[in-house]
Amino acid sequence: MKTIFLRVLESADKAVALLAAVRREGGLQGVRRFEVAPQVFASIPGQSFAYWLPTRFLDLYATLPSFDNRKAGRETKCGLGTLDDFRFLRLQWETDETATIWKPYFSGGTFSPFYEDFWLVVKWGRSGDEVKTFVEAKVGSASRKVQGEDHYFRSGFVFPRRTRAFSPKCMPSGGIFSTSGQAGFMNTNDLAAGVGILSSWTCSLLLTVSQGTTPQDAGGTNPQFEVGQVKRLPWPPISDGTATHFGILTRRAWSLKRSLDTRNGISRAFTLPALLQVAGADFAARAATWSEHVRDVESELVAIQAEIDERCFALYGIGESDRRAISEGFGGNAKQGESSSDADDVEDDAEEETDQTETTADATGLAAELVSWAVGVAFGRFDMRLATGARPLPTEPEPFDPLPVCSPGMLTGGDGLPLARPPAGYPLVFPEAGVLVDDLGHAQDLPTALRAVFDAVFGAGADRWWNDVAALLDPKSHDLRVWLAGSFFEHHLKRHSKSRRKAPIVWQLGTPSGRYSVWLYAHRLTRDSLFQLQNEVVGPKLAHEERQLTSLIQNAGSNPPASERRAIAAQETFVEELREMLDEVKRSAPLWNPNLDDGVVLTMAPLWRLVPQHKAWQKELMSKWDELAAGKYDWAHLAMHLWPERVVPKCATDRSLAIAHGFEDAFWAEEENGKWKSRTTPLRPVEDLVSERSSPAVKAALKSLLDAPTASGNGRARGGRRAASAANTVGGGR
Repeated sequence: MKTIFLRVLESADKAVALLAAVRREGGLQGVRRFEVAPQVFASIPGQSFAYWLPTRFLDLYATLPSFDNRKAGRETKCGLGTLDDFRFLRLQWETDETATIWKPYFSGGTFSPFYEDFWLVVKWGRSGDEVKTFVEAKVGSASRKVQGEDHYFRSGFVFPRRTRAFSPKCMPSGGIFSTSGQAGFMNTNDLAAGVGILSSWTCSLLLTVSQGTTPQDAGGTNPQFEVGQVKRLPWPPISDGTATHFGILTRRAWSLKRSLDTRNGISRAFTLPALLQVAGADFAARAATWSEHVRDVESELVAIQAEIDERCFALYGIGESDRRAISEGFGGNAKQGESSSDADDVEDDAEEETDQTETTADATGLAAELVSWAVGVAFGRFDMRLATGARPLPTEPEPFDPLPVCSPGMLTGGDGLPLARPPAGYPLVFPEAGVLVDDLGHAQDLPTALRAVFDAVFGAGADRWWNDVAALLDPKSHDLRVWLAGSFFEHHLKRHSKSRRKAPIVWQLGTPSGRYSVWLYAHRLTRDSLFQLQNEVVGPKLAHEERQLTSLIQNAGSNPPASERRAIAAQETFVEELREMLDEVKRSAPLWNPNLDDGVVLTMAPLWRLVPQHKAWQKELMSKWDELAAGKYDWAHLAMHLWPERVVPKCATDRSLAIAHGFEDAFWAEEENGKWKSRTTPLRPVEDLVSERSSPAVKAALKSLLDAPTASGNGRARGGRRAASAANTVGGGR
């Protein structure tokens, strides 16, 4: 016996339409009638009333096996959730590339079938002991959030929870998948084909039907995809020839999407900026060529998706009449073969990224991208030889190969790790200390270093390229130095902010007026860097400008004209700014001990008063510095360095902190049942451990830094509650 369903979703007045349909009145507009046997719904996961779908389509749930089948090598798993992403996750470019504790972390990302550039890494030293211990202390059992561990580091596919359609993407081996980046696994030879089939509109529909919705919900709400749904997805029989063809389509789609990412300086696929990947006589010609290239790639991706959809209809036995019935059942809104570039997906986890990968850019964006790459070359991060042809472009990896530690565009040695100094025969020098300045005539002047990059890359055309880029980035004065001093850092910060983390690796320290800047490359900084800045950069600059001021005063005489008085006043202001900058560097230098494992924002936090030109960034650094002083991030190396009298005792009661700081054996013992218990008496006295990590020089510098007045224009005023808090934290807050 069949049940009659009446659909009036497309009717303007649904009540009138429904009443007319019940009365069987003729000429109904916007009313559809469906007759379905109710028992068909029993086979659908969730038993949703998908009455608008053809019976042949609904029968797939009853007639085909489920995706999950261990004997066939198919499984789906939830992964790792940290419960504290700020502590355990980093953006891949902000960590020390030689540190082996950071592993690729595959979150769900956005709607991007086949390929995703995975930004994140997760702290996973000693098989994840620290994060497991932290999770166990929070929720009673590590296994509640550390799931699927036996599948970590395997290749597979990963998919986000909430996107407008199911979006599986190739998951390389060698990493860990997250709770929001749920993962699936298949036999190695089946993986590429599996990703292609799962990316089809048919699979999206089969998965969303169990929710009572569709891949493109008319109400604007994206469906949610869970491991349990994928487990029960009807899976068709696949011949070897069919699998081969789906694998070819998947591999091609992955390659095309990755090729667009090779112009992205923060991507693991990066080689060169867009304008250096295409040919053209000048800036305008190359910009046009790149835009045409992007259009061609996106057109081919649409064609691949359409072919996958068509082949999956056939694979699942869905004929033309059924397809037409499905489309009509959605009111004609069923969409297939779309490009992923027009998605408006909503992410629901802090670890996930909501921005789409940038594939196109206007002329100004392309110019900024080119200059950003040149800055990287000037610091020795990127390899200029790829642009000149002295080094060939690397071959493309396979979709499931382990991710590289460094992108192909970086300047690396035979071990694949960054070089600290130019290799033999390299055409440029770069500062091994990671310091450049905005100071015309200085040996380490940043704009001068950039010009050397342009000369080497563009040869006789360097002048034209330099002028074209300057005109786009600084329309008022056509001066690239002006853009670098006033706008580059904001561009860099935005480009290096992902997954709700900010991690600039080129830092601009300077004066409030912006007249003087020092640029630091985070990956070259050492505990001596600020002393070098004090003695070799800012100190000499101040002495030079003081001499200039003295000369101006002496040359002006006793009754200088107004123009000379203004020049003297401006120079006095500049000298005072440099004095304040030098004072701040001197205060920070004795306690400076950078460790990028803490993350960029915490590492840079003590320097918050040295970034007065960037108010929002300064506010964020200042906030993190206050929270560090208050004890919020005692897992950080910086907290142990500055406040060992506060952090060391906590290791006796918090095993995850003890692991973070290497004190597990001193404070904790494993019992026969495998449980860990705090030692009644530490193996070493707490006082000894604190004393070894305490320094009178560091304590004096910390007190000076906390008590120092805020200079005019350098941020908020200090006082009251904060000053009292600072006084307490110097003594450990006890």
